[in-house]
Amino acid sequence: MSEPIRRFPLRRVRRLRPRRRPRYRGPSFNRIVPNLMTMVGLCAGLAAMRFALEGRFESAAVAITAAGVIDGLDGRLARLLKGTSRFGAEFDSLSDFACFGVAPALTLYEWSLQRAGGLGYAACVLFAVCMALRLARFNAMADDPPRPAYAYNFFTGVPAPAGAGLVLFPIFVGLEANVQGLESLAAVSRHPLVCAPILVGTAALLVSSLPVWSFKNFKVPAEYVLPLLLGTGLFVALLFADPWAALAAGGFIYLAMLPFSLRSFRRLRREAEAMRTDEEVAVGTH
Repeated sequence: MSEPIRRFPLRRVRRLRPRRRPRYRGPSFNRIVPNLMTMVGLCAGLAAMRFALEGRFESAAVAITAAGVIDGLDGRLARLLKGTSRFGAEFDSLSDFACFGVAPALTLYEWSLQRAGGLGYAACVLFAVCMALRLARFNAMADDPPRPAYAYNFFTGVPAPAGAGLVLFPIFVGLEANVQGLESLAAVSRHPLVCAPILVGTAALLVSSLPVWSFKNFKVPAEYVLPLLLGTGLFVALLFADPWAALAAGGFIYLAMLPFSLRSFRRLRREAEAMRTDEEVAVGTH
C-alpha cells in the first residue's frame, strides 16, 4: 500500500514562502557618496578655522590642503557614479566658499595680517568676497550658451582650490623656514607687507577673465608622458620627505604656468577662428 499523502497546515506552508525584500524610496548610495565626500571636505575646512584660531598653523594648512584634494575628487566621482545633481553642485559651492574663501583668509589673518589692524582685515574680507563672486560666476556659467570646444579645457579665472593654495604660500614658506632654522626668512613670511599683496593679488586672479588650464580633457603629447610621470613621482617623493617645501614649490609652479595657459588659449582661439573663416570662404565660393 502507498503511504498516505501528508498535508501540511496552511499556516506552515505560508512560512515556507520566500519573503519579499522591502523596497525603500530614495536615492541610491552611489548618488550620496559624492555629497558625503563634500561633507568631509567641509568639515576639514571648518577644522582649519579652529586650528588657525588656536595658532596651530601646520594643522590648519594640512586641513585646507586635504579639503582641496577632496574637492578635486568629489566632482569626478560624481560624474563617474552618475550621481551629479543640482543639490550636489550647490552644496559643493557652499563648501568651497567655507574651505577656500574663509578658512585661508582667517588662517593668513592669524598668521600675519592681524598686526596690520583694519587694513589686514580688509584684505581678508576682499579675498572672501572675490571667492564668493568667483563661485557665483562659475555656477551662472552653467546656464550660459554652449562655449567653443576649445574653451572647455579652461577655467575663467583661477579656481577656488588653487586660489587657496596660492594664499597659503607664505605659510608654507614660513613653516619650511622654521624647520630649516632660517629665522630671517620666517620673519619675512610673516610680514603683512608680504602676505597682504599675495592675498589681494590672488583675489584679483579669482575674479579675472584669465583662461586657466582645467586639466579635465588635457591631452599630453606622447614624448612628454615619461617626463611627466617622472616629475610627478619626484614631487610625491618630495611631498613625503619635505611637505612644506613641496607645497611651496607647487604654488610657485602653478603660478608660473598661468602665462603658458594664456598663450595656449589664444593659440587655440586663433586656430578656431581661422578654421571658421576658411569654412565661410568655402561656403561662399559654392
